[in-house]
Amino acid sequence: MASKSPESSAYTRLVNKITKENLWLYILKMLMDRPMYAYEISKSLKDKFGFSTAVVTVYVVLYKMRREELIQVGEKKSVLGRPDRKYYEITEEGRSSLQDGIKFLEGVVSKLT
Repeated sequence: MASKSPESSAYTRLVNKITKENLWLYILKMLMDRPMYAYEISKSLKDKFGFSTAVVTVYVVLYKMRREELIQVGEKKSVLGRPDRKYYEITEEGRSSLQDGIKFLEGVVSKLT
């Protein structure tokens, strides 16, 4: 049985660190366009950025982002006796943090190229 090369393991770790472990960047980028529901955010990750993660992971990250005031929650009244739906929108603090994150990543890339 052939084992994976160290490069492929290192690359996989890099991809996970840049994507799933920094999910807040991707969520804020999507929320720059419009407010979204958590499930919608989860499903849009694959279409917009090419990776997916568990829905529960998105909820955990949204909770942390809300605590850090990067996002705020709104509610839309539901019809037919269903529970109200929560949607998430970016705050000014979130916009600033997104720009800081992008600048940091651009700096890393420029040092590596």
